[in-house]
Amino acid sequence: MMTNRSWGVILLVLYAFVLNLNAFELRKGQKTERISGSAGDVLEDDPVGRLKVFVYELPSKYNKKILQKDPRCLNHMFAAEIYMHRFLLSSPVRTLNPEEADWFYTPVYTTCDLTPNGLPLPFKSPRMMRSAIQLISSNWPYWNRTEGADHFFIVPHDFGACFHYQEEKAIERGILPLLQRATLVQTFGQKNHVCLKEGSITVPPYAPPQKMQSHLIPPSIPRSIFVYFRGLFYDVGNDPEGGYYARGARAAVWENFKDNPLFDISTEHPTTYYEDMQRAVFCLCPLGWAPWSPRLVEAVIFGCIPVIIADDIVLPFADAIPWEDIGVYVDEKDVPNLDTILTSIPTEVILRKQRLLANPSMKQAMLFPHPAQPGDAFHQILNGLARKLPHDKSVYLRKGEKVLNWTAGPVADLKPW
Repeated sequence: MMTNRSWGVILLVLYAFVLNLNAFELRKGQKTERISGSAGDVLEDDPVGRLKVFVYELPSKYNKKILQKDPRCLNHMFAAEIYMHRFLLSSPVRTLNPEEADWFYTPVYTTCDLTPNGLPLPFKSPRMMRSAIQLISSNWPYWNRTEGADHFFIVPHDFGACFHYQEEKAIERGILPLLQRATLVQTFGQKNHVCLKEGSITVPPYAPPQKMQSHLIPPSIPRSIFVYFRGLFYDVGNDPEGGYYARGARAAVWENFKDNPLFDISTEHPTTYYEDMQRAVFCLCPLGWAPWSPRLVEAVIFGCIPVIIADDIVLPFADAIPWEDIGVYVDEKDVPNLDTILTSIPTEVILRKQRLLANPSMKQAMLFPHPAQPGDAFHQILNGLARKLPHDKSVYLRKGEKVLNWTAGPVADLKPW
């Protein structure tokens, strides 16, 4: 790790000169680069005509009334469940005839139960989801013929359908038993984790498109910040002894680089946060309590190279977005060497990442805009569902066959909702 402050200042001036000169030309000319190979083709796929989705009409207590009770749910990072519902209601892939449907969607707003501080409380979510599944299985025949294997659910909690914000508790709970055969569309993604089952579709968290659009700065402004981060380094309230929050990775960033002039890092969240990201070359995207956060979306939208610090993370739409080409992966154990790692990246590599990030299709895929736009996150989800078709014959159960255990799970989950 570099400890000589003078050497750091020299590096800062050097990088500011080299990167600003090149980045100025990039932003001024708006040079972009298309993603090569199959990833680029997948990113630009159009799902219309490739699948049909039936949307269950549930009583409003499962969705609209919950939102009316707390409109803040429209703007938090878990809002994809609300906007996906709205999108599907008017989407050309929607069918009103369930007999011709490839997929079935149950609109349940399981994250719209917020504390005064705006944090979701997942404790009612399992009972709410069970209640909705009981309803559709009693009123329509389609759940029972597959026990959910041709159904998909949006579960944007910290740890998906494990329905808990603390990882130890989430692992202990596991995925809600009734969702074991369904396709889960979730923000949480981590390899070899009980809360990510095979076949799930990992998506970006919701970030408000209009708000970000309103903070765009002129493309002629150069990137004069080398590394940028705003957020917690310690969570004293929930992790008083330290070391557990973010598996110590955020604490390592602060302890090693709080005085490094290459790093603009702080717990303060300024009103110029979005503008600052557009002035930065690298934006740190470390894990917190969960491996994902909206910073990843913000970095891509604002053309700041995401530095992904979350071991074994499964990133959104990984079959369409070449994360290794646009970002930088740093193992959690290597955080003390962040300065050396980032200053060692050749300028031409940095510029190529910036050109890829400038591709409008890359940015569009990370957003849930309203109204929807071609290639956005809604369409990427549909593309993921379309690529799973046709369903294998094993999806359909034999007459009288049962796979799911309706009484499995914690006793509290079995209580009526």
